[in-house]
Amino acid sequence: MAEKLPFLLPEITLFVTTCLVMIFGLSPRREIRQIMPWLVGFALVVAAALAAWTPVDTNDFSFFPAALPYAKVLVALVGLLLLLLLPGTVDRGDEERIARGEASFDPLRVTRPEFYAFFLFALTGLMLTASAGDLVWLFLALELTSLPGYIMVTISARGGQAEARSGEAGVKYFFLGALGAAVFLYGFTLLYGAAGTTDLLGIAAALQTNGVGPLATAGLVLAVLGLGFKIAAVPMHFYTADVYQGAAAPVSAMLAFVPKAAGFIGLIFICACAGWNHGLGGNSLPPALEILLWTMAALTMLVGNVLAILQNSVKRLLAYSSVSHSGYMLVGLVAGPAGSRVTENGVAAVLFYLLCYGVMNVGAFAVIASLERRAGQEVDSFDDLRGMFRAHPALGTVMVICALSLLGMPPLLGFFGKLHLVTAGIAAGHIPLVIVLLVNSAIAAFYYLRLVAVPLLEARGPEEPIDYARTPFSSRVIAGLISAGGTVALVFVAGYLVRASGIAATPRSVGVPAQAETPADAPQPLVHAD
Repeated sequence: MAEKLPFLLPEITLFVTTCLVMIFGLSPRREIRQIMPWLVGFALVVAAALAAWTPVDTNDFSFFPAALPYAKVLVALVGLLLLLLLPGTVDRGDEERIARGEASFDPLRVTRPEFYAFFLFALTGLMLTASAGDLVWLFLALELTSLPGYIMVTISARGGQAEARSGEAGVKYFFLGALGAAVFLYGFTLLYGAAGTTDLLGIAAALQTNGVGPLATAGLVLAVLGLGFKIAAVPMHFYTADVYQGAAAPVSAMLAFVPKAAGFIGLIFICACAGWNHGLGGNSLPPALEILLWTMAALTMLVGNVLAILQNSVKRLLAYSSVSHSGYMLVGLVAGPAGSRVTENGVAAVLFYLLCYGVMNVGAFAVIASLERRAGQEVDSFDDLRGMFRAHPALGTVMVICALSLLGMPPLLGFFGKLHLVTAGIAAGHIPLVIVLLVNSAIAAFYYLRLVAVPLLEARGPEEPIDYARTPFSSRVIAGLISAGGTVALVFVAGYLVRASGIAATPRSVGVPAQAETPADAPQPLVHAD
């Protein structure tokens, strides 16, 4: 365990900050309590810097050694965007009354320190997932990613119907997560029984030597199905839309990225155990697992997009949109690390798409979080968005840019993310699945263009005044502007980011030479051993 400490400095940084946040958040002095978001932001910057200097050459416990710094820097950067959405989510009324002198500080009533602590715990769990080299470690990291979300959903809304919906959403999310954990933990147990070890590299070597028998196949299938709950893949997507709608928009934005990223990292590790480097087709998965992932990808894309078309709630629409994007990324997972070029590597496509999705998805939720009728009451329906571009041009622009990027409209960032997935699928020979992806992207145009047209083109009449205003928490608007700006600015460095994801997805050989060496068009590793 001691040899892993150099790789865990980002997680240790976040854990120490979590302890400080829980202490400072209980201070009776308002000035000290206001430090919490700044402290969290500073910790994420430090964690990103430490992750960028992670010694890759001495990493002997991971399938993808260079994926550790890539994934952790990605988590920290998207975490910073999500952090900008959090102010005002909890304890808003209490803090306002204390500031006016109408109430005194009561540490038993506040929930903001716990809220920020749970946010950091979730990000720490996601980083630990990327560091996993063992089934037990992977299980604990995945649970640390999910457990804080149950509480954050439940306490994210206050007052009347909103509080009741958030409580219901928290209960549904808990049962959904518990069922998923039970399924993939049982799968892990069967994998241990088949391989005789919980070490991921050891499992891969055992399956390579002995073959993927019935017990290992059952374990792989159950592990994939259980992790399907984390990424909201069909048919494990039940309650996803209810949870997104019941939670406050900042928490919904977090749920759209953090559990999904953890689930896909876990799926990459499980598929690597199954045999990307020693499968029956040289670089293919065992037939049962490939069929399962193929079916999940097709159904997830189709069901997510069709159900999104039927929604009038923007948050429910974005929830089903999140489901469909999981289907897109499953195409890269089916493709695997095939081909000799960066753009033919399915794992690299998934890692790059997680970056694209994390940036552009925050912007859409930031618009919802930035508009409210009364304190704490968010807008949600398409009727609320009518005339928004004229009343709030900055937010209207953010929604237009992010919706078009989520659609995959060139030349925005989302287009390059989908292009990478398409080329990886074609290189691996999964042409029918790529066709399904392209058809579903066309279906998605219906509701994404609706997100563009309603705020941009539909105006309100004189008898329909706008009954909402921009939130007083300007950081939410800033998050949206950064997100929209990122979907445009990152296009100019998309080639560099694609090559970085290719380096991160270069697999370690397990008993045999790796099928996908460092691509010829990739640069040298971005980080080096100290």
